[in-house]
Amino acid sequence: MGGILDPAVAFGKVLRLLRSEVGLTQEQLGFEADLRRTYVSILELGQQQPSLTTILKLAKALNCTAAALMEKVETEIGRAKRRK
Repeated sequence: MGGILDPAVAFGKVLRLLRSEVGLTQEQLGFEADLRRTYVSILELGQQQPSLTTILKLAKALNCTAAALMEKVETEIGRAKRRK
């Protein structure tokens, strides 16, 4: 992709980091966000892009705003761009 981190992969990295920071398992995050643990895993692996509804649910479960979550994703993409 020419030095640009795939957005789904960036989202997954950020999601995994934030989940770890708040001390939740994938199962717990799934419960709090009303999502299946397997879907949380798929998102963390960057295998699928989340819908806006999912982003909002995850942000609430992680005690942050959707804007803050997406800002971290954008930062991660920018980091990857600078590394290339």
